[in-house]
Amino acid sequence: MINNNLPLPQPQPLSGSNIPTSYVFVGDEAFGLSKHIMRPYGGKNLDLQQKVFNYRLSRARRYVECAFGIMANKWRIFHRPIDVSYDFATDIIKACCVLHNFVADRDDFRQRDTFAISVDEFLPIQPADEEQTAPNVIRQHFATYFMTRGTLPWQLKKV
Repeated sequence: MINNNLPLPQPQPLSGSNIPTSYVFVGDEAFGLSKHIMRPYGGKNLDLQQKVFNYRLSRARRYVECAFGIMANKWRIFHRPIDVSYDFATDIIKACCVLHNFVADRDDFRQRDTFAISVDEFLPIQPADEEQTAPNVIRQHFATYFMTRGTLPWQLKKV
């Protein structure tokens, strides 16, 4: 990802927009802010928009952590370091995902709508023009979006 070698999906326009929008990963304070990794605003004196952004980012991270927890509890290989080559580790992860889906289909398991959330909750808003693609600008666009078109009815009660 650092060298832009990761095959990320091509940017897609959000609903109601014709401007392509990049995909990003959600991160916490341990990650550096970059074009493809969003991390929370730091510090204690955050304004409301920054607090809402941090809440929304944290909410997205919880979904990822929950999904990984499900996989780790089903496939114990994720409870310890996977000490194999990168290619083999990738194959192990893909196999676990396929097996998870196979078992769910076989057992007619239907996850209740835990993960049935609006895609707009996790995608960025329209990016700045080409000269303004700095990570801080992208994060600021997320923050603005979460307070405008992408607002959730309960988010202000959570910050």
